[in-house]
Amino acid sequence: MAKRTALYDKHIEANGKMVDFAGWDMPVNYGSQIEEHNAVRTNAGMFDVSHMTIIDVMGSDSTDYLQKLLANDVARLQEKGKALYSGMLNQDGGVIDDLIVYKADGGYRVVVNSATRAKDLEWLQSHRPAFDNLTLTERPELAMVAVQGPNAIARVKQAKPECEVAVDGLKVFQGRPLADWFFARTGYTGEDGLEIMVPEAEVAAFWQALLNVGVQPCGLGARDTLRLEAGMNLYGNDMDESISPLQANMAWTVAWEPADRQFVGRDALEAEKAAGVANKLVGLVLEGRGIMRSHQKVIVEGVGEGEVTSGTFSPTLECSIAMARVPVATGDSCLVDIRGKQIPARVVKLPFVRNGKKVYEG
Repeated sequence: MAKRTALYDKHIEANGKMVDFAGWDMPVNYGSQIEEHNAVRTNAGMFDVSHMTIIDVMGSDSTDYLQKLLANDVARLQEKGKALYSGMLNQDGGVIDDLIVYKADGGYRVVVNSATRAKDLEWLQSHRPAFDNLTLTERPELAMVAVQGPNAIARVKQAKPECEVAVDGLKVFQGRPLADWFFARTGYTGEDGLEIMVPEAEVAAFWQALLNVGVQPCGLGARDTLRLEAGMNLYGNDMDESISPLQANMAWTVAWEPADRQFVGRDALEAEKAAGVANKLVGLVLEGRGIMRSHQKVIVEGVGEGEVTSGTFSPTLECSIAMARVPVATGDSCLVDIRGKQIPARVVKLPFVRNGKKVYEG
């Protein structure tokens, strides 16, 4: 039987269409995926992301521990609440998971993907014995709600006026606690907004308060089209343990300095970089009819072949878009094999959409 978040009953009340997602009963939509998508682009929408895993990494060795396990540099997080995005790599440089780390009192808070929870925890625990003053504590008593869109922050303050002291002045990729709650100005949609960690006993009332001020409940379907328009990777599609961050549009998350920081996977990445990266992750915009989907073949004439990693119809752009891993020499055009037909597509730099507007050239 699939697990249920503390908001399961609220999803049923709102006629959420429930599906199994990484072992959790989650809403794929509440009737219209496109309406939910557009609500986030134009106003405010909310997502139950309580299936994600929160882990507190505490103790005087916590910085050294995460400096070893993450490709990004947590020592940059000097101010409490500041956050960064990083890959956690294996020895071959492949991505075990992508995650967000927040600086906290006495250590860090890490949020990882639900589908990778078991292997993430196993990997984290396997490296723990090398560090004496370190604790890893999972926080299943905390639910998470993402409120996203141009009016998201205003709606959160309407729904919970006392949070204003925590929310006002928050910079992007910064969080702030308020009693047992935590408000972070992060998201997975390409819009402004908040990801809020809430005690499970209080989350249903908070969800209802957001409903009362007009925030649209959104499911997994809209979450996927929004993140794809924003050019954000989905673990298991756009990268995994066989793909390095250098081939997943994540090179910016690899902190090469200081040069003596030996994070797991560094040697493999340095070797790949020296040899020349073979593939890159790009955006595709279909020029003909059809919908691009994962695993479709991409043909780059005179260069080679690649593969669509994520594809969909874009409600904002009203055409099919995709992310694809292609040979590094790929130029500005290609063909995508859709049901045996080779359809022309433009190759563009990610993202496709930011703050509700088209941002790619062409």
